[in-house]
Amino acid sequence: MKKKWWHQAVMYQIYPRSFQDSNQDGIGDINGIIQRLDYLQNLGIDGIWLSPVYESPNDDNGYDISNYEEIMAEFGTMEEMEQLIEEAQKRNIKIVMDLVVNHTSDEHAWFIEAKKSKDSVYRDYYIWREAVNNQAPNELRSTFSGSAWTLDEETGQYYLHLFGKKQPDLNWENQAVRKEIYKMMNFWLDKGIGGFRMDVIDLIGKQPDQLVTGNGPKLHDYLKEMNQATFGNKDVMTVGETWGATPEIAKLYSNPSRNELSMVFQFEHIGLDEQPGKEKWDLRPLEISALKEVFTKWQTSLGDEGWNSLFWNNHDLPRIISRWGNDSIYRERSGKLFAILLHLMKGTPYIYQGEEIGMTNHPVSSIEEVNDIESKNMYWERLEKGIAKEEILHSINTKGRDNARTPMQWDDSPQAGFTTGTPWLPVHSNYKQINVKRALEDKQSIFYTYQKLIQLRHQQEVVVWGDFQLIETVENVFAYKRIYKDEVWLIVTNISEEKQSFTSEDKIDTWIIGNLLPRTTLYQCELEPYEAFAVKIS
Repeated sequence: MKKKWWHQAVMYQIYPRSFQDSNQDGIGDINGIIQRLDYLQNLGIDGIWLSPVYESPNDDNGYDISNYEEIMAEFGTMEEMEQLIEEAQKRNIKIVMDLVVNHTSDEHAWFIEAKKSKDSVYRDYYIWREAVNNQAPNELRSTFSGSAWTLDEETGQYYLHLFGKKQPDLNWENQAVRKEIYKMMNFWLDKGIGGFRMDVIDLIGKQPDQLVTGNGPKLHDYLKEMNQATFGNKDVMTVGETWGATPEIAKLYSNPSRNELSMVFQFEHIGLDEQPGKEKWDLRPLEISALKEVFTKWQTSLGDEGWNSLFWNNHDLPRIISRWGNDSIYRERSGKLFAILLHLMKGTPYIYQGEEIGMTNHPVSSIEEVNDIESKNMYWERLEKGIAKEEILHSINTKGRDNARTPMQWDDSPQAGFTTGTPWLPVHSNYKQINVKRALEDKQSIFYTYQKLIQLRHQQEVVVWGDFQLIETVENVFAYKRIYKDEVWLIVTNISEEKQSFTSEDKIDTWIIGNLLPRTTLYQCELEPYEAFAVKIS
């Protein structure tokens, strides 16, 4: 596989609304990100995945774009965006833009024109259907609850929206749409960005009349065409959000010979605490054996035919420490465990803002405290089905998207140094204990574990290219080897609150990293709760 910069890169996702507010209106902004670039340079990251900053009415926090070539006023200006790209480049940090091309906002000029008449030149930019028996064309459902079809009263036709009603789906079968999108992508590439994160890209090949949404038959034709028309000849990184991907599907996206994308986000591990065949809100305990199985599959199946992304958190997911770790007495230890376990695997790791200091979920006690459209819609829908409020709120506190979106905790001043105004989402009450200032002052903090892991990826070829081999252990111990040429690393983690046994005949050559004191032998170990370490063995 031809080496690319992103093979040994570590990415950092910024949710701009919650990162740093520079003008004290309670909303994070582009200038705030610029102010914090030195912090990110100190952490050691290579790129920023920037969640959408485009012009948007903000029905879905920026994932409903009304103008791809303008900046949302509350985030700043295009000049400030260009300054961010330039200042990041000075620190060897690339800006990867979050791009939403499955749908636009209903306030995008294309949709405004499309709604005016069935004869509009923009009508075919979107997906319209006649009613069937005075009802929606078919039973397709929106990810945000309810039908995926909404009736436009003026023209008497339904339009498709796989997400909110204010997010009409683009018609990718229309060549004019595709050309407009490629032109827009080149607009951003010409500004010197480092690539794109492609939001729900597996949906652009949809065939709604056949009830096909993800992985439609023309999907990969579109991606090849996009590659050729935009980023294919540039040294940039592209990552596709692909909820339904299997390793075989992932190879279609990311095999270098196919000229589509650099890598995909796959979410198979993310659903392991959900009841099979139900919604993400229907919870069940995580089985560590299932986690091992899924990671092993993705670590071993792609080979040289694809590339994997590695992540625990993002703007759509709860905080990993609260989810599968322990956010009270073992918060720091379990935070370091999840870092060590993930960052020594093969692929490109993604850190979500605050993950590197061990931020936790933010529980609510009523629906009035919830901002997220997905959680709110689900609450009322489940309430109508007779599910108890307490059970619904438990699901929101466990899996709701607001958990990841509370403001970044910078220091112990009011509002955690995020703003001096009123933040758009409340700051977590634990900000005096958990914040960047405190983490930087403590050389044993989670931050320095992440910093060290990033350095290891930059310096050690075994981390980037090594083969993965799962070690058979007891249920709650996740151990594996990375093997490259004559070098072998052993990574051992105990994902539980109880002591666990682990033994190996291998001899420790070099202690690499750990969240407790270094061990001198691997034979008949009793692992402490949430203990994690990596050693070079001989």
